[in-house]
Amino acid sequence: MEQHRADANDSDARRTDTDRTDAHRTGTDTDRTDTRHSGTDRTDTRRTDTDRTDIHRTNTRRAVVVGAGIGGLTAAVALHRRGWRVTVLERSADLAPVGAGIALAPNAQRALDVVGLGDRVRALSAWQGDGGMRTPAGRWLVRTDAAAAAARFGGPLVLLHRATLVEILTSALPDGTVRTGTAATVADPGDDCRPARVTAVAQGAETEWEADLVLAADGIHSATRRALFPDHPGPRYSGRTTWRVVVPAPGRPFAPHETWGAGRLWGTQPLKDGRVYAYAMATAPEGARAPDDEKAELLRLFGDWHHPVPEILAAVDPDRVLRHDVHHLITPLPAYHRGRVALLGDAAHAMMPSLGQGGNQAVEDAVVLAHHAGADGGFTPSRALAAYTADRLPRTTAIVRKAARIGALTMLSAPPAVALRSVLVGAASGLGPGLLLKGFDGIADWRPPGDPGRPDPSRVS
Repeated sequence: MEQHRADANDSDARRTDTDRTDAHRTGTDTDRTDTRHSGTDRTDTRRTDTDRTDIHRTNTRRAVVVGAGIGGLTAAVALHRRGWRVTVLERSADLAPVGAGIALAPNAQRALDVVGLGDRVRALSAWQGDGGMRTPAGRWLVRTDAAAAAARFGGPLVLLHRATLVEILTSALPDGTVRTGTAATVADPGDDCRPARVTAVAQGAETEWEADLVLAADGIHSATRRALFPDHPGPRYSGRTTWRVVVPAPGRPFAPHETWGAGRLWGTQPLKDGRVYAYAMATAPEGARAPDDEKAELLRLFGDWHHPVPEILAAVDPDRVLRHDVHHLITPLPAYHRGRVALLGDAAHAMMPSLGQGGNQAVEDAVVLAHHAGADGGFTPSRALAAYTADRLPRTTAIVRKAARIGALTMLSAPPAVALRSVLVGAASGLGPGLLLKGFDGIADWRPPGDPGRPDPSRVS
């Protein structure tokens, strides 16, 4: 299994009859508006007395999710399916995700199976084929066997565009669940005796939400994390920056690959709709940007690498190159919760992309949190969220550290070290695919709570 993954597809992912029935049965349509998920909700978001009476009558607990990324939306779906009344507050004006892909390993697919979306995701994804690792000149260091990986981890790696995954997730939620253009902050984390309070600002109007549970999925620079754990040092710059592009496939065929150079990395993955997702990483000062444009920077760094890199760069629109510095939470948090507020995804455990697990771990977080939160009745925040932290913190901390180690290996720049790395990787490949795949044991073979084959959640080598 290779590292950074992604793809691009668009789909018409409509809610099923089951989704609609569940929405009415749990009373989640009280906040429904005429707007769709992609537009700003223009109604007054303040709960009325009618809302409060309805909640009391149906005994439905309220959850507020801060952030409508992959982790936040998955958590919303997972809680909705367990009978919770969920509202997602998203700062951005719409849910249009950045033009990049995401790779879902078997562990995340099993998590999506829990919320009934795994098959839809697989149907709309490109399944990873045989590929491998190369040198900038094109020599193969490792040839990967997709069938061997699928057999070892219980399924294939699949790739899809983030827009497709967002559409699948939002289609499983009642209309009006996601409120865009709404900046939210946690005013009071609450405790077992009082609800949490979230302050939301939309179109200049401030409202306050009370919630039995707040999920903070507000990203790597999470304001919620800073408020809950003000003494934590926060994310650290990894010394690397990344670029991502989606372009038409080149005329000549190519095998999926990741190429390691001196302090530079490039990956190319075909997508189901015929496009190609490519990503790059290089050592760079924090905040650095190209003096002209990022396409020109990519040409300087990778323009003379093997096929299909030059052809892909020729097809790149300079205005559509995404560049982001890589930060990670190499110092773990003391917990992933406080009061009635839980952190998930990058807000809890941002990691380098070296294992391709950032989004996958956010999806895992979501279903594990919903499992511990349970259905209506019997929810004790301190007990449920302590169980969530105990389940997730050891596992994700181990993956963050492993991603950092692999990231350091990929970014070696001294010629002797690069040469030795190529020799060692080639030698490991000669011993068979099992040795290379072993690096994902304890990660890709994860199973969600309740699965009889579930291993120890903290088992990551």
